[in-house]
Formats: sequence, C-alpha cells, structure tokens
Amino acid sequence: MIPSVRPRPATTRSPSRAIPDAARAPTRGATATAAIYRELRADIVEMRRKPGEAIVEKLIADRYGVSRTPVREALLRLADDGLVEIFPQSGTFVSRIPVDALPEAIVIRSALEGSAVRHAARRATGSQIATLRANLVLQQESEAAGDLNAFHEADEVFHGLIAEMAGYPGLWSFAQQVKVQVDRYRRLTLPEPGRVGHVIAEHAAIVDAIADGDAERAEARMSAHLEGLLTSIPHAQGSNPVFFAGSPASTTL
Repeated sequence: MIPSVRPRPATTRSPSRAIPDAARAPTRGATATAAIYRELRADIVEMRRKPGEAIVEKLIADRYGVSRTPVREALLRLADDGLVEIFPQSGTFVSRIPVDALPEAIVIRSALEGSAVRHAARRATGSQIATLRANLVLQQESEAAGDLNAFHEADEVFHGLIAEMAGYPGLWSFAQQVKVQVDRYRRLTLPEPGRVGHVIAEHAAIVDAIADGDAERAEARMSAHLEGLLTSIPHAQGSNPVFFAGSPASTTL
C-alpha cells in the first residue's frame, strides 16, 4: 500500500456527491459494501472527490439507505487502496496524491505496456488494427466535444485493446492495479490546452508502428508516451500543490 500523509484541513469541503439512482436503492451486507466502495472509488480516481476532502459516513449511509457498517467497510477497503485516510478522532479524508510514488508506478506501467505493445506489433490482425483506429476516432470526437470523461474512457479502452491484441490481457489488468494514483494525477493534466490533442497524436504514432509490424518502434513510441506522464509531475504539483503530498522523485524512465 502506498504510504499516506495526513491531509491538512481545507477551508471548505463538499463531501456530498450525486450517486446514481440505482445506487440509492436500499442494499444490504456485502452488496452494499461493494456498491459503496465502487462508487466512492470512481469518485476519487476521477477527481470528483478532491484530495483532502472530507467523507461523511452518515451522508453516504443515508443515500444508500443502510447503516454505517457497510460504509465503514467500504472505507476500510479504500484505505487499503491508499485512496482515503481514516483518523478516528478527526474523520475520513480523501488521501492526497503521493507524488513520490508516481514515478515507480509509471515505470512499472511502462514495462508492462512496453511488453504488450511489442507483442501486439508482431501479432495484430487487420481487423484489430481497424478497431484501434476506430478508437482513435472516438478519442478525437471526445476532444472536439470537450468531453474529458469520454476521452479518458476511450484512452483506457485503447490501452486495453493493445494488451488483448498482444494475447496477454492480464498485462493491462496488472497495469490498472498499479496506476490508480497515476490516474488521479493524470486527470489534472487533461484540461491543459493542447494536452488531449498531444496524447491522441502519440496514440496515433503507436498505432502506426503496430500496423507496420515494427515491434521496436511500437515499444519506443509507448515508452515516449508514458514518459510524458513522468516529466509532467512537477508542473502538475506546482499548479495544484494542495492535492499532492511529498516531493517528486526522479522524472526519467
């Protein structure tokens, strides 16, 4: 688990968040815990709940029509994920993004995805490449619409498709496990002018290398793509210092 740092109280907090109607229906036991965990985790990773923000058990329990027990169980799971911090005398807070842990997570992801794209370039079929190109169009449409959530979802699918093409979908599953904190940080970079267009161009270069069957170039393009996440850490932290904890480590792969 990534070490956490106790957040400093913010001057204002907005602990409540809209929860889908299906989630508000009364649930019980393990089902309730799973639903609450899933919704809170998505809110935190997608930055709808900001680092340092308080999480109020009673409000969540009321929305789900359950006691506080499943809420607490869900929060304990989130604490194990490094996404919340629980202080018995102070409350529960969304954890700050541990900036010193980001480089290692990005390096691990780069190793996993470098292997995936190398195999994908050697094995990809014409229909699979067409699917990747269709995904690029979806990314472009999301950019044109200014829909960052849709772009992020298309981006996730893009990387998952490459692992499937490689014949090793588990590589993307492993990458998803280590990149939770990276996803939170990355959400802060997407609104930057030109950022999404730059990412799409990098994705297109990866697809071209796969289509050419050039494993070495595909791996190099993927490495360059992910290195951009590494080198952007200081800027993201400088622009949003209250969301981060710690000091950045090395910014080279």
